[in-house]
Amino acid sequence: MIRKRVLVTGGAGFLGSHLCERLLGDGCDVLCVDNFYTGRRDNITHLLGNPHFEVMRHDITFPLYVEVDEIYNLACPASPIHYQFDPVQTTKTSVIGSINMLGLAKRVKARILQASTSEIYGDPEIHPQPETYSGNVNIIGPRACYDEGKRCAETLFFDYHRQHKVRIKVARIFNTYGPRMHPKDGRVVSNFIVQALSGQPISIYGRGSQTRSFLYVDDLIEGLVRLMATPDEVTGPINLGSDVEMPIEALAKKIIGLAESRSTIEYHPLPQDDPTRRQADTTRARSILGWQPTVDVDTGLRRTITYFRELLAAYPDAAR
Repeated sequence: MIRKRVLVTGGAGFLGSHLCERLLGDGCDVLCVDNFYTGRRDNITHLLGNPHFEVMRHDITFPLYVEVDEIYNLACPASPIHYQFDPVQTTKTSVIGSINMLGLAKRVKARILQASTSEIYGDPEIHPQPETYSGNVNIIGPRACYDEGKRCAETLFFDYHRQHKVRIKVARIFNTYGPRMHPKDGRVVSNFIVQALSGQPISIYGRGSQTRSFLYVDDLIEGLVRLMATPDEVTGPINLGSDVEMPIEALAKKIIGLAESRSTIEYHPLPQDDPTRRQADTTRARSILGWQPTVDVDTGLRRTITYFRELLAAYPDAAR
């Protein structure tokens, strides 16, 4: 059997580790590349004994010379706390990292998928957000290192496709949650669950009327794999997200109930440039990929709460 050789950058992260696991299950040889800035070795420990899995500590802002058939480019801090800690490095990872991975794909004639983001839509003036919408982004704000870095990465992908015939795929990922989220990543689902399980007040920024659509990680990974498997003429971008819109306050109350917590809710000032509404228009994903979410929010949250309950039992300081 000739196995497909697949490179996953950011492979020790929340999404990357689930993708590595899926690709191994599909019979691929997987090279996980991560600089472990936000990725965690614990996320991939269970894969280390697999002879078809390899880990390389590497920062993709430096060139990488390997032989692979496909590349999933997931490397980049994706939570505000992490990407704002070193905004210059965040931009470099999106831009220089993409140049390096596209150069690799060009050299070895590999397909390459870019994990883009719904953040490229900024604080949208169109709802829900279709892939044809160019967005409403503050290019000099505190979130711009991530938003603009990802927007520039998409430009690079399509220019390499037009100029060098690189076989590209671009997925725009909306809020995704599930096991292996970092307990201190500052994302709303992990924040609320850790606070609820620890009996701390739930921190809501603004009045909680802002909305998001939440996608369980298994559904996201299925979408990425399906997009990579499409014919070369399918480049994207394609939104991957839930079409169920939920106010943040409603999410907090749901998590308090599912976690059987006594936590109360505290309201804090809304951060600059925080989007008021966010929901994926998934028409393209449904028609082109035959994809739609299958895990409802209650089921996904219960699985995620179970993960964090076990994590906090083993590592109590993770909540501090």
